[in-house]
Amino acid sequence: MLTSYRHDQFQIKWATDNWEKEQAYRIRSSVFCDEQGLFKEHDRDDIDCDAIILVAVRQLAGMPDTVVGTVRIHQSAPRVWWGSRLAVATAFRRQGILGASLIKLAVRSANSLGCDTFLATVQAQNENLFKRLNWETRGYLTIQNMPHVKMEADLNAYSPMTTPADGFRVEGKRQKISIPSSALEFPVTASVLKGAIQ
Repeated sequence: MLTSYRHDQFQIKWATDNWEKEQAYRIRSSVFCDEQGLFKEHDRDDIDCDAIILVAVRQLAGMPDTVVGTVRIHQSAPRVWWGSRLAVATAFRRQGILGASLIKLAVRSANSLGCDTFLATVQAQNENLFKRLNWETRGYLTIQNMPHVKMEADLNAYSPMTTPADGFRVEGKRQKISIPSSALEFPVTASVLKGAIQ
């Protein structure tokens, strides 16, 4: 058994294809309905009609593979934007970068679209994460029997992006992988040797 290491690559971008949006909705349903029980059948609402869906897409060999995280942004009033429905698939939470990267793209995208105020109502356990990303607490409330925090981003910490739909790439944590020795072995036959010396 040989040990090697790899870093997963992710594109943090706007969802531009239907498959990206559908996978984003599935992640939201898995997190907010199945895991947390905040909604019964689905978490879709009227905001989804106008929201911009952002996704974290795992890349394999430089090609998009699967959506592993999502958030949405929408404008509630002129130059006032909100972020909501931040969710990362369970298997990818240990990457430690996807939630923060989605938050950064959310605010930078709104900044590029004309934003004076960017707000979010986040679950209380995520308050410290948002504070580390230059957000300030604006109040406390309960939603669906779960404690939440209203927070506001410091827009000076988030420069506008020239191409927010394309987003940016991030690299995940280094992961150890094991490769069976048998996967590296192949039989050497007389015909192979003969071909090698011709």
